[in-house]
Amino acid sequence: MIETFQSLLDWITRNPEYAGGVIFLVSLAESLAIVGVLVPGVMILLGTGSLIGAGVLDFWSSCAWAVAGAILGDGLSYALGHHFDYLAGRWRWFRLHPDHPRRGHEFFEKWGDLSIMLGRFFGPIRAVVPLIAGLMDMPPRRFYAANILSALLWAPAYLTPGMLVGEALEDGNWTRVLLMGGALGLGVLLLLVLRKRL
Repeated sequence: MIETFQSLLDWITRNPEYAGGVIFLVSLAESLAIVGVLVPGVMILLGTGSLIGAGVLDFWSSCAWAVAGAILGDGLSYALGHHFDYLAGRWRWFRLHPDHPRRGHEFFEKWGDLSIMLGRFFGPIRAVVPLIAGLMDMPPRRFYAANILSALLWAPAYLTPGMLVGEALEDGNWTRVLLMGGALGLGVLLLLVLRKRL
C-alpha cells in the first residue's frame, strides 16, 4: 500500500498537469457510498498537500478539484439512496456490513442536516451518510446546501496539514507544523469529548 501511494505521488510530481484529475477522482471515490470505505483518500490528499507545500502543485486549483470531486461523490451517493431505496435491503454490501449503514443512520438521526457536514470528517461513515440522507428522503435543497458547504471546508482541512509538512521539508522550519499538529490534536480531542457527551 505504501509503495503504491509513494508511486502515485512520484507520478504526480513528474506529471503535475494531471494532478487535478487525480485529486478529483480520489475525492470523488472517497465520497462515494460503499467505495469510499475502501479508498485511502485521506492519505492521498495529505500527500498531495505535501506536494503543494513543496511548490509542485498550486493550492487553490488543487482545492477546487478536491471540492468538485467531494460534491459530486456525495451527490451521487445521495441520488443512489434517493432513487434506489427499495433495493437497500437486497444490496449484498448492506448484508455483509450491517454496522456501516446502522452507524450512518444513527449519526443522521442524531445530527439531522448537520450530519452531512460532520459526516464528511468522520472516517467510515463519511461514505455512508449521504446515502442514508437519500434513503431517508432528505430534501435535495437542504442536502446540497450542506454538501457544498462541507466540501468547501473539507478540502482545505485535508490539504493544509500536508502542505505545511511539504513547506517544512523544503525550508527546514518545523515550528508551524508543530503548532498545526498541536491544534489538530486539540481539535480531535475536543471532537472525541463531544462525541462521547452527545
